[in-house]
Amino acid sequence: MNSTENSFFNEIINLPTEQVNPVTKDIDKVPLIDILKMINNEDKQVAFAVEKEIPHIAQAVELIKVTLQSNGRLIYIGAGTSGRLGVIDAAECPPTFGTNPEMIVGVIAGGKEAMFVAQEGAEDNTQQAIIDLQNLSLNDKDVVCGIAASGRTPYVKSGVNYAKSIGCKTIMLSTSNRENVLKLDINADVVICPFVGPEAIAGSTRMKSGTAQKLVLNMLTTATMVLLGKTYNNIMVDLQQTNAKLVERSKNTIMTICNVDYQTATDLLAKAHQSVKHSIMMGLTNLEYSQVIELLKNGSNRISDSLKLME
Repeated sequence: MNSTENSFFNEIINLPTEQVNPVTKDIDKVPLIDILKMINNEDKQVAFAVEKEIPHIAQAVELIKVTLQSNGRLIYIGAGTSGRLGVIDAAECPPTFGTNPEMIVGVIAGGKEAMFVAQEGAEDNTQQAIIDLQNLSLNDKDVVCGIAASGRTPYVKSGVNYAKSIGCKTIMLSTSNRENVLKLDINADVVICPFVGPEAIAGSTRMKSGTAQKLVLNMLTTATMVLLGKTYNNIMVDLQQTNAKLVERSKNTIMTICNVDYQTATDLLAKAHQSVKHSIMMGLTNLEYSQVIELLKNGSNRISDSLKLME
């Protein structure tokens, strides 16, 4: 083994995600129930690790909110499990919050095929990360969030650093410890590091690391959408009626918030051109569709703020 190989080997084996977890070292020798308890006990630690990062998550949410308000985009970039989680979070925002599909985008090493079949070698392709971002017409209005359990994934580091070099705001999400991540030459404005420790199965970052990443991604987009007025109280009000279930959920939302019956909710939706938010505003204020459009505009598209203007 030459010095370069030895250096790379040491880098990999010393990653927190590669360490053997002493708590689960006998997982292959215990009964099934105990296997599951071991995994569950490790999973219980994840939320507490995320909790410690809330100040950094808040900084990231502020970046994302300002970016989206300025017609920029949130672009996730990752490889393997991390990349898939980014793609999933991006894909779930349009039906949940009524966002344009181009507003939040997930980029995964290896492309669409990697969502279904692992393309492990793709994570080492630093140039492809730049090409993938360029293919999205990345510009300085956008914010790029890299996702990598170890923090060192070459594809992700390259994408984040390229984004920063052209003026983008950048975020890095890793489940390694902060001290190590900050040494990795990643040019990120905000670094989020819920440190979950060794996995129940050494190196299997689809487990605690993946769970922590999913929790943080949920927080990033959900909190941003709350700030942007996509909810009223804790109810989604910009959901898209893309299937029968969501049509009925929309009517129930209007019924619940406006305290009206099913037929009234149906009529309000029709008058509001199937916009749940505008239906709610019409139901709460007895104003016409054209009037609530203006009222919401003056209230930063937030129902709570718009209603205060009428007090």
